[in-house]
Formats: sequence, C-alpha cells, structure tokens
Amino acid sequence: MPGDSILHRMDPRAKLVASFYYIGIIFLARSWPAYAVLFVFTMSLVLISKIKLDFFIKGVRPLLWLILFTVLLQIFFTRGGHIYWQWGFLTLTRYGLLNGAYIFMRFVLIIFMSTLLTLTTPPLSLADAIESLLKPLKAIRFPVYEVALMLSIALRFVPTLMDETTKIMNAQRARGVDFGEGGLFKQMKAIVPILIPLFVSSFNRADDLATAMEARGYQGGEGRSKYRILKWQTMDSLAMVAMAILTVILIILR
Repeated sequence: MPGDSILHRMDPRAKLVASFYYIGIIFLARSWPAYAVLFVFTMSLVLISKIKLDFFIKGVRPLLWLILFTVLLQIFFTRGGHIYWQWGFLTLTRYGLLNGAYIFMRFVLIIFMSTLLTLTTPPLSLADAIESLLKPLKAIRFPVYEVALMLSIALRFVPTLMDETTKIMNAQRARGVDFGEGGLFKQMKAIVPILIPLFVSSFNRADDLATAMEARGYQGGEGRSKYRILKWQTMDSLAMVAMAILTVILIILR
C-alpha cells in the first residue's frame, strides 16, 4: 500500500529484523498484562502506518480455520487447573481455556505484524533487504544473490499467479464446475483441475523468463550496481531500541 508514514519510510532491513524479532518475543508473553502491552504496541503501529484496519482483518480471515483448529486443540487437550467439563478424552480445564486464548492472541498479533510488514514495504525492497542481511553468509559460499533473485521473482509473480488462478477458475466454472459444492473431499478434488494448468503455465513462464534473462546477459549478482540504495536512518535505530524496551517489559511481566 503506497503511503508516506514513518513505517513506509523506514529501511526495509530494520522492518524485516524488527518483524522477525517481534514474532520471537511474542512467546515471552504468558500473562494478560503482557498480551495487553503487545496489543497496544501493535495497534499503535497500525495507526502510525495510516492503513485501514480492514486490510489487517482480511489478513486474518484466510487463516481463521487453522487458528480455530489450533485453539480447540489447546482448549481440549491441555490439562491442569479446575476441570469445567469432561467427556471421554476431551477435558475442558482452566489452563486449557487460558492457553487457547493465548494461542489465539499470538496468531492474531503475528498476522497483524506480518501484514504490516508487507503493506508498508515494496516486494523488491524486501528482497534487497534479505540480500543485504544474508551477505555475511557469502563467507561460507552461500548463494546470497541467487536466493535474493528467487525471492524477488517469487514476490513479483504472486499477483500474476493469482490472476492466472482466477482465469482458470472462471474457465472451469463456465464448464459447469462448482468449487463450493459438496463435502471437503469433493471440494479438494475440484481443485485438481486448477492446479495442473497452473503448474504448467508457471513452468512455461519460468522457462520464458530464464531465456529472457540469458538473452540480456544476466550472469549473477556479483559486481552489479544497485538502483535502490538502502540507507539506515535514525528512526531505524529507534525502532530497534523500541523492540529492546518491549522485550524488557515482557520479561518483567512474566
């Protein structure tokens, strides 16, 4: 999402490191005050980004069933505390409800932070940030440039693959296929006619892209100049300080 907020102007390396660090320290939270602090911190970043909350809620919806499934496993299979209900191997306890609520909060906060990263950072800037952060691995002959190139291409072609999927689904619907009809297994079988042509078109597109890159003389990233220059600024350092302060608060609230 284009914008001119502080988060949009930050160095993508700082945002990437801060996002992964945030996902890690979420697991330090084991009390309601700690999750309240994380919630306030995350919502403050959402307000700073000047992006509507609807975009973040849409990021949760595709994973809602996975979240609910995980929460239910925690609720009915975690033992400890007062027992509210029991039937066979299913038990509803105080610790189960507490863990279920914590897991739900973790999922939502992680999705919000990941959505915030992708909405305020262009895909190519993310790829440049990953390449820059992986540069120390060149000492052990890790293919940094190749990995960064693959990520750039993958991020670039996500919208193209989504458009291709929509076209295939529309073509299948025109032939009488109903993707929302029947049980779970029937719906899974209906996806097969989508995946096969999508894989074929993806491999054809990859082959065409490789030919085009070779025709233009691409020989790897070693020695190539950069059009987008990454600059670490004061606000990036302040973001790291904020993450350190958040870590200390979560440790105290444990």
